[in-house]
Amino acid sequence: MKKIFYLLMIVSLVSCKKTLPPSSCTNCPPEVDSNNINVSILIDLSDRIDPATNPNPTMEYFQRDTEYIKAIEKGFLNHIKSKKIITYDDQMQVFFNPEPSDPKMNEFTKELKVSFDKNTERNYFDLVDKKYSELPLNIYQSAIKDGKYVGSDIWEFFKNKVKDYCIKDNKRNILFILTDGYMYHENTKFAEENKTSYLTTKFIKANNLTTSNFKDIIEKNKFGFVKANDNLSNLEVIVLGINPEKGNPFEEAVIKEYWENWFKEMKIKNYQIKSADLPSNLEPIILKAISGK
Repeated sequence: MKKIFYLLMIVSLVSCKKTLPPSSCTNCPPEVDSNNINVSILIDLSDRIDPATNPNPTMEYFQRDTEYIKAIEKGFLNHIKSKKIITYDDQMQVFFNPEPSDPKMNEFTKELKVSFDKNTERNYFDLVDKKYSELPLNIYQSAIKDGKYVGSDIWEFFKNKVKDYCIKDNKRNILFILTDGYMYHENTKFAEENKTSYLTTKFIKANNLTTSNFKDIIEKNKFGFVKANDNLSNLEVIVLGINPEKGNPFEEAVIKEYWENWFKEMKIKNYQIKSADLPSNLEPIILKAISGK
């Protein structure tokens, strides 16, 4: 009898184990479908794009930016074309911070906010391609004509907008930032001990970050950007266009050190920081970043 009883107990336990529902997870991160992407482009429309202030005879910086954007759009469309139509669930958009004074900018950004789903018609690819071939140049020309360069408030964007604008729970989120690497805006300029919301060439010189031991100085004095967000682990960031002022051979490395430390502090695991190179050199990097291969 005892043997029969134990046997029945074992069968009962095994049966219960099979029918029990999976345990609920209270703090699990949202599931991400890496095949669905959400691409954002944040454009720094400060005087770095002004051909009079920062001329470049090889290729003006605003022209480089428009080609970078075209490469991003190319990578985005390539990704979608590699999928089955029924799996389409992807989007791309462009942001500025702060918004330029030209009211047409709002219309441009509306036009550049594009999305694909299973009901998207095939000719939409050509329409998106046309938009991204024409509108970015219009944006830069408008900003240059306006001439009111108030800086780009990248720090505030990361503090108050990046989660709402650039991160979707069920997608692979990629943010491209087009900037020279300096961070400054008159309305968001503050310091917490030796950390700041800004970085300028004047600041770099004033703090003697002009020699090969700049990393030691940064570490010793705890220099860096003030942390703008706590956990951006579900965001990939690619910074394009780092362009240090001439005169300090270590300026570019200082700028990249600031950005890298900032990203690490905000738990951004996947990031790249690239200099203002010709678009033909950066396009393969951009395409690879989007494909994830």
